[in-house]
Amino acid sequence: MKFSINWAQKYSNVDLKAISPDQLIASIGEQLGAVEEVEDLAQKYKDVYIVKLVRVVKHPDSDKLSLCLIDDAKQVKNVKRNADGLVQIVCGAPNVKVGMLAAWIPPGAIVPSTFSGKPLVLEAKKLRGKTSHGMLASPKELDLSDEHEGILEVPAKNKQVKAGALFGSAYGLDDLVIDLENKMFTHRPDCFGMLGVARELAGINNQQFESPDWYTATGQKIASGFDSKNDIPSEVPRFTLQVVKGIEVKPSSQEIQNSLIAVGSKPINNIVDLTNYYMHLTAQPTHAFDYDKVKKLCAGKVSIFPRLAKTGEKLQLLTGKTIELTDKDIVIATDKQPIALAGIMGGKATEVDSTTKNIIIECANFNMYTIRRSSMHHGLFTDAVTRFNKGQSSLQNAVVLSKLTQAIVEDAGGKAADGYDSNPEMLADHWPAIKVNSDFVNSRLGSDISATEMASLLQNVEFSVAVKEKSLAVSPPYWRTDISIVEDIVEEIGRLYGYSKLPVELPSRLIRPVVKNSELQFKQDLRRILSAAGANEVLSYSFVSEKLLTNCGQDPSEAYKLSNALSPQLQYYRMSLTPSLLSRVHQNIKAGYSKFVIYEINKTHLKSHGVDSEGLPIEMEMFSLVYGSDSKQHPAKAGSAYYQAKAYLDHIAQKLGTSFHYQKLDKKPAYQVASPFDWQRSALVTDHNSGNTLGMIGEFNRSTARNLKLPENCSGFEINYKQLMESVGSLNRYLALAKFPSTTKDITIEVPLDYCYGLLAGYVEHVIEQLAAKQPLRISSQLIDIFHKKSAKSKNITIRITMSNKDKTLTSDQATAISEQISKYLSDNIQKTDS
Repeated sequence: MKFSINWAQKYSNVDLKAISPDQLIASIGEQLGAVEEVEDLAQKYKDVYIVKLVRVVKHPDSDKLSLCLIDDAKQVKNVKRNADGLVQIVCGAPNVKVGMLAAWIPPGAIVPSTFSGKPLVLEAKKLRGKTSHGMLASPKELDLSDEHEGILEVPAKNKQVKAGALFGSAYGLDDLVIDLENKMFTHRPDCFGMLGVARELAGINNQQFESPDWYTATGQKIASGFDSKNDIPSEVPRFTLQVVKGIEVKPSSQEIQNSLIAVGSKPINNIVDLTNYYMHLTAQPTHAFDYDKVKKLCAGKVSIFPRLAKTGEKLQLLTGKTIELTDKDIVIATDKQPIALAGIMGGKATEVDSTTKNIIIECANFNMYTIRRSSMHHGLFTDAVTRFNKGQSSLQNAVVLSKLTQAIVEDAGGKAADGYDSNPEMLADHWPAIKVNSDFVNSRLGSDISATEMASLLQNVEFSVAVKEKSLAVSPPYWRTDISIVEDIVEEIGRLYGYSKLPVELPSRLIRPVVKNSELQFKQDLRRILSAAGANEVLSYSFVSEKLLTNCGQDPSEAYKLSNALSPQLQYYRMSLTPSLLSRVHQNIKAGYSKFVIYEINKTHLKSHGVDSEGLPIEMEMFSLVYGSDSKQHPAKAGSAYYQAKAYLDHIAQKLGTSFHYQKLDKKPAYQVASPFDWQRSALVTDHNSGNTLGMIGEFNRSTARNLKLPENCSGFEINYKQLMESVGSLNRYLALAKFPSTTKDITIEVPLDYCYGLLAGYVEHVIEQLAAKQPLRISSQLIDIFHKKSAKSKNITIRITMSNKDKTLTSDQATAISEQISKYLSDNIQKTDS
């Protein structure tokens, strides 16, 4: 947002030039927004003078050049003059003539159009044998427009415009232009106009601002009679039109052009320039259509109105680019076709040009989110988009349209005809005043500001405030759409007062330590356990591609799809963490990591879980781990991938002071978390105490392994993190060290080749619990080895039993008896399972 001091001064009752540039810039940075750049136009034009052409004759050695003698009232020193004090210039412009006023760039001055780049410094130079002391400048060389066919003819509009006057001062180009960062005004649409920033500058410098009368006259009525409608008020809160007939399209006045140039807007013609002028002044974009061109695009009576586009419709924009519309775009249309992309850019077919005689002026307010979405979709970023996507006030539509119509009639002639207003009864005073107590404000700011001073600060920026003792009833002006709650008033008072003036004191607090967050503490414990065990945590996107879901056997229709995805690879909310981890396995092996364990603790979303009370998808806290090993480099681990994942889960359980049961699956589970797993080589993980299912552990099915190029030795688990935390939270995690030495016994059991170890582990845990309940024993088990010959139909599983007595040292016979009881229990139950 470029802010021109000269432009704002025309509409301000506060002398902005009386405030020093340094003070202005400092106060803006502290109390309004970040300053990106400051451009002092006075420096750009400081050596350019207005001169009068006294004599013009043809160059003796050129048909196209002229010898000119100019009068600068002898303002420029160190330049050669004739006996009459006149300076000679060689000029090739076709419009040069005696008596005209022109802009002279003398020797030693910088050509303004090169000021920002590589400066071109003029010097006295001979052209066809005649010395030219500088040059008479065209609008292009003065950086006013692209026109360079002739020199600029300076109109004698007032006493300041005379020979010898500085061009910048006479033309209002002795200006200070401050470029403010747009992001600072995301919630302040009024600050995208000269009036809004000028008002804020007055307020933060403790001066009362008064907007022009026409801007505060919200009760203005738009003429009726034009055929229009608004069937989408949720997308277009207000839509106003005004027809003006009998206009003359011509170049704008130099004053209007200079104002637009100062803020980086290119002058086009008086109609387009006036719409841009009032947009920069008030922050309200408008658009002018050629009435007669619109008429040719109507099937019946001349009519334009807002509507949602139809998918596939096409529109050629003012730039010449043709876009294909979607049903989410708002367009201005006739009964036959769209003629403008609402709030973004007009159409080529109804452009105002030199042949235009009648126009339709549109001034509306559009849904900020729809405009932003359409702008991003079509890659169109205009001044109108910058303002509409900040949430403009609909109350200024009639105000700005009335003033713009008046300005067009005064400049281009013609007469205002029919008009239209979709919401003529909209009033500014239907919002209740916000009541706030001065003590409340001071308690929040740490200040000691009186209620009267607070009222004065707000009134400086045109708030209406009624004060009664310490109570304030505050009514924001119609353009302040960001003020709605008491805290907004507190923030406004603090900003206008100046945060730098507030006392700097640290808040008092108790030294008593805060209560630890149990969830964060549990995550830290879990991460510490896994890190000590050699696992690596990863943090991946919550969004995944459709391809990854299908590669892992998951149904994309069960996942939430994003309507505005960052990229095609991030279209869906993930339903489980495992696919995200599996997508990293092949990458790590390619990078040279032949054996690794990765895990993630994060949220997942699934349609079948439903939504919460606010209509948002329910989040599931999950914990997933994947083990990967290249069997060529680690042959000893080949064929035992399941047990590697189980070893990690058992290690976690042991460290957390709990245990899990592993339940064999009889059929493939239907839920999405299980989709990547090979159900015949997997097990359900259940809580030891409650019996609740926590998740799934196992190896991955062939389809997933093939799609993601997984190694043969790859396994993992995914469990509900919240349920795991609740399970552990109910247990006493402290276990005293054994006083007496422990004894180990290895038990080898022969089982069928396809026998699930998870089932055997469940039997081991059950018999250990039975023995520990009858005697003061501490018993634990660990998988040691799995062996089978290639041709055998069975395999041998070796389990190491570690045991100790809490009251005494176990004898060898007692240890043997315990191991035999465990061995017999396992053999009996394995036979029952086989039968």
